[in-house]
Parts: sequence; structure tokens; C-alpha cells
Amino acid sequence: MRRDVFQAIADPNRRAILSLLAKHERLNLNGVAENFHISRPAVSRHIKILKECGLVIVIKEGRERYCEAKFDKLDEVTDWIEKYRQFWEERFSRLDQVLEDLKKQEKKNVKNNASKK
Repeated sequence: MRRDVFQAIADPNRRAILSLLAKHERLNLNGVAENFHISRPAVSRHIKILKECGLVIVIKEGRERYCEAKFDKLDEVTDWIEKYRQFWEERFSRLDQVLEDLKKQEKKNVKNNASKK
């Protein structure tokens, strides 16, 4: 099964692992696991998914395995979000213009009604 970055960040535990690794440049698996209320095997499965997506690398040193985050893969998410940010900015700009036009029209109508009295 091919995994992507979006699958990795979809799970709150995996996002929490990434946040933890952002604060600590390098942690061993036990160091990661002790920060969660889930089993160590569950943490290992989450780390495996993060590794498959390229967001984490695991470095073996002796008997220990250390995790490091690789946040450059999150650029895929940033690129995807940027498209929608631009879309919504354009929509909001158009909405601002429509609202401004409505205000002008309303002022004009109020002025015309006042002059008719």
C-alpha cells in the first residue's frame, strides 16, 4: 500500500509525534512512546507510517533506534493548501467588491428617498 503525506497527517497521534519530533531534534522510540497514552507497538506502527511517507527517518545506533522528522515532505501539503488559499482570496475579494457596490447603491437609494420627501 502506497502512503502519502496526507494519510500521515490525518491521524492525531501521528501529528502529535511530528510535533514532538519538531521540539526534540532526535528521540529514541521509547522517548517517543513515553509521551503517549497508547501502547509502544501502536507508536511503532505510527512511526512506520510516518517513515513510509518520508516524514520521519529512523537511524539505528547500536541497540537503539532514533527518530528524526523530515519536514520537507510537508511541502506537498503546503502546495495543495496554497491553491485553495488563492481560490478563497479571489472569492473574498469579489465578495468585498459586491458588498461595497451594495453599500453604494443603498446610500444612493437613501439619498434619493430623502430628496423625494
